[in-house]
Amino acid sequence: MEKALDRELFQYILQLDEAQKKSVLQMLKTFVKGGGKKVPRTSIEQYNKDIDEAIARVEAGEFYTHDEVRRMAKEW
Repeated sequence: MEKALDRELFQYILQLDEAQKKSVLQMLKTFVKGGGKKVPRTSIEQYNKDIDEAIARVEAGEFYTHDEVRRMAKEW
């Protein structure tokens, strides 16, 4: 199975121009290196705290309606 995948990948690479090959190579290097800095995991306690704070903001009226967000996006 891996051989078939390798062959298919190679066939696509052969079809790329020089600039595309450089771009794909950079992407592959990023994948292999792990994509850079790892984001620390959030604890369940912090997650629950964030949710509680978000709910409190909504209950206090601190939110945007869908129409407000659409207007803001058009202005941006």
